[in-house]
Parts: sequence; structure tokens; C-alpha cells
Amino acid sequence: MDVPEREGGDITAAHMVHQIAEPSQIRRCFRGATVFVTGATGFLGKLLVEKLLRLCPDVERIYVLMREGPSMSCEERFEQFFESELFNRLKRENARALRKVSMMKGDCTLSDLGMDDVHLEILLRDVNCIFHCASTMKLNEKLSTASLTNIGATKELVKLAKRMRNLQSIVYISTAFCTCSNKEIKEVFYEPAMTGDDLLTLTDILKGDVLDAIAPTLLGAWSNTHTFTKAIAEDVIRREGNDLPIAIVRPSVVIGTVKEPVAGWVQNQNGLGGVIVGVSLGYIRTLRCKMSNVADMVPADHVINCMLAAAWDISMRKGSNINLEIPLENCDVAIYNYVSTPEKPIRWSTCTDLAIHHFLQIPPSRQVWHVIFAPRSGRFAYSLLHRLLHLAPAALIDAFGRCLGRNYGALKKYGSIGDALSGFARFTAREWRFNNDNTRALWRKMNGEDRRLFEFSMESLDWDLYFHTYVRGLRVYLLGDHLETIPKARVRRQKLKTMHYFLLTVIGLIALLLLY
Repeated sequence: MDVPEREGGDITAAHMVHQIAEPSQIRRCFRGATVFVTGATGFLGKLLVEKLLRLCPDVERIYVLMREGPSMSCEERFEQFFESELFNRLKRENARALRKVSMMKGDCTLSDLGMDDVHLEILLRDVNCIFHCASTMKLNEKLSTASLTNIGATKELVKLAKRMRNLQSIVYISTAFCTCSNKEIKEVFYEPAMTGDDLLTLTDILKGDVLDAIAPTLLGAWSNTHTFTKAIAEDVIRREGNDLPIAIVRPSVVIGTVKEPVAGWVQNQNGLGGVIVGVSLGYIRTLRCKMSNVADMVPADHVINCMLAAAWDISMRKGSNINLEIPLENCDVAIYNYVSTPEKPIRWSTCTDLAIHHFLQIPPSRQVWHVIFAPRSGRFAYSLLHRLLHLAPAALIDAFGRCLGRNYGALKKYGSIGDALSGFARFTAREWRFNNDNTRALWRKMNGEDRRLFEFSMESLDWDLYFHTYVRGLRVYLLGDHLETIPKARVRRQKLKTMHYFLLTVIGLIALLLLY
């Protein structure tokens, strides 16, 4: 930075002070704070806990809500929580920070979140900030399950928050597609198809299979149960939580991290990551997608930074730091659309080209066939290619397996893949116009140090550089395929390519002979 000088070249004390970085307001906001996180074992939940511990070292305590797993106790789940590679950097830099995380047994779908009286009193007395990340992420989850998890849990949390004595901010994680029936999505509330009370009443009255049978009629213009129930959950907040200091952050398609705590970190194969991996392995060969459409996707670590900034913004609107005990005041719900298209748009054609280009450089070692990808925008064309490129080869594999006395179950697997692709096609076959004025205003409000530590502006993102690290993250963290296997994988890729074109040649010659 060029430093202004006095006449004669002396630097003034005022200019020297000006160069000193202004302290982070977000870190100061969480100083001495007690934070409660739901959905901590999920993709965003883990990133949030890690970021708070690493970048806000003065946070007092983080409580994470966990329920019993089908084959694992809460204690076992909590112990496994820190075994993720995500926490390796924190363990190197400040392992003692992990002691600030405490587990609370509970269930979001139950009254008082299913917690015992002791833990409940701790939350009511101590919690200053809530991050509600718990949600079912399956796009086509059963409506009965999605209603309880996405709507019932939100309703219970709002009721609990009203009883908290030192609460300063709540951040609810929604989705930018919760009003996907609209072409343009602004940072405002939209009327849902029905109220939360009505849907929860239906869930109580009707058996799960009956409710799921009438789900298509209830959904109407909504594309899936996830966006449908998320829209209703937002309405619950509008109706019942408007007197709380609450913000709604709506990310679009969440993809791997840009750089924090490691570049390209991902946790599951939901959404875009699963499609890219399927294409790179040779399993997925077509998708219903309009390639000229804009693809709205955002890196996961940027989403976390926006969430933390939103919590700071809401607490500052109350005119006090988060750790001060002050009475709650009426606070309008703030909505932040965290999307990429207004600042850094990318089309599906560019997205797929970059993903395939970078994956061809580091092919997975378990690739099963040469990479073919022929997306189509029309229903009929996609359905035809799905049968030709997915179901027909799967049927041949199953027939070959039966001759050997084996059951490969390829057709069944492709049935599941087809369902997943159909759900994802709801986002790839359409496009939306997003408004993110509130999110931009939040970025402008932050000082220089906070912008450095909690970066979420999409303007500086380089998509080509991002996909370079993203596909490596998919290879390492999703496939468990470390980079030292790349040389052998390249040899395998070349063999599969040769086999592919040899097979096409043989099929072509047979067709010519039959015609002759």
C-alpha cells in the first residue's frame, strides 16, 4: 500500500494508525458467547462448528444437538464427529478448542427438542446465538418425514427460543429455491401452499403412506418435498418468530469449499458433486439439463461466512454485543439470498466442461467406463438416452451376470440413479433470477478484517480455478482416492477409452453387415 507522506517525507502518526487493521467485529461479536447448533453432523453444520472454533477462539461454548442413530449412540456419534478430516487443521493449530464443544441428546422433531430438563435449562439460561441447520436434504424425501424434520423442528425451535433469556441472534438455513414456483426470487417472504399447522395436522391425522400418496397434489407447483416444506418452515418463522432476532440465509446449490479449512472439502454425494463423480466414473452418461441455463451454485465455506456475518448483523441491530444481557426487542426477520448469478454467473455448459476437463486430468482409479456425457433439455430426448445409455447396458450386465450365476443388480442401481437425476433435473432444466441486495449490503457493512476472515463475496471467485480444486476434493474426500493413484488411473482411463471405441467399431461393422 502506498503511504501518504508529509512535506519532507515524514509519515504522520495519524497515517500510521490508519494502516493498522481494524479489529474483526464478527470475532468480537462471538466473544464470550454460547452457541447452539442443530444439524451439526451435516455438511454445513460441521463446517460451522470448525469455523467458529478456529476463527472465533474466544467463543465460550458450543452446544450441538444429536439424536441416537440406528446403530450408534449419541456418545459414539459425538466421538466420531471429530474424526473427520475437516478438523485436522484445527487439531494442528489449536486442539484445545475442541473441548469447547458439548453434545446434548435430543431430537428436533420432539417437544422441547427432546432434551431432558437439565440440558433444557442450560440452553434457556446460557444460549446467545442459534444456528438451525437441521434439515432433511433428500429432495424427494417422504412428505411425512420432511414435514416433521423441516417444519415441526423449526416450530419447536422458535417456541424454545422465545423462552431463552439471553438470546441475541438466530440464523435459519433455508434454500434459495424454496419459492421455486416463481421465476424471480427476491429477499422477501412468499405465501406457501398451506400453513405449517395445517400440514402438521395432516401429518398427525393421516398415516405416512396415505400422506405420501397425496403428496403430488399437495405440492402443486413445488418441485419436491424439500423445497415445499422449506417454504412452509419460512412461513412458520414469519408468523411465529417475527418478534425474535432472526435471520434467514438462503443458499442455492451448495458445493465444496473454496479454501477453508481445506480446499475442495465435501461430505456427501448429494446434488452436483454426486453427478460429477458419477460422470467421471462412467456411470452417468446423460442428464436432463438445458446447458444454456445459468447454474446457481455457491461454495460451502462462503455460505458459512455469510451465516456468521448474518448472526453478527442481527445482533448489532439490537445495539449491543452478543454476550451482553439485554431484553429482546421486536426485530423484523432479515432474509439473505446467498446466490452466485448476480455477481459471478456460470452456465451449465461451462460448469460441465470445467468439471469434465479437470477430472480427465486426474481420473478416478475405479473408473468403470470411458466418460460419455450427452445431456438433453427435452423430456423425450432425455428419456430415450436414459434408456439407451443407462438401462440397456444395465440389462446386458444383469443378463451376463445371470449366465455366470451372479446377481449384479445393475438395473436396480440405475433405477435409484434415475430417481436422483430426475430430482436434480428440477434445477438443471430451469433457471431463476435471484435478487441479493441484502447480502450485498451485508458485505459492504463489514470492515476490511472481517472481509478477509469471513469472505463470502462471489465477485472474486475464479470458476476455472475453483473446479481445479473441487474435483480433486471430490476424488479424495468422496471417493477416498488419494492423488498418488493418478498415474495408474490414467493408464486405466486410456484402456477404457480404447475398449470403448473398439466396441463402437465392432457394433458399427455388425450393423453394416446386417444392412448389407
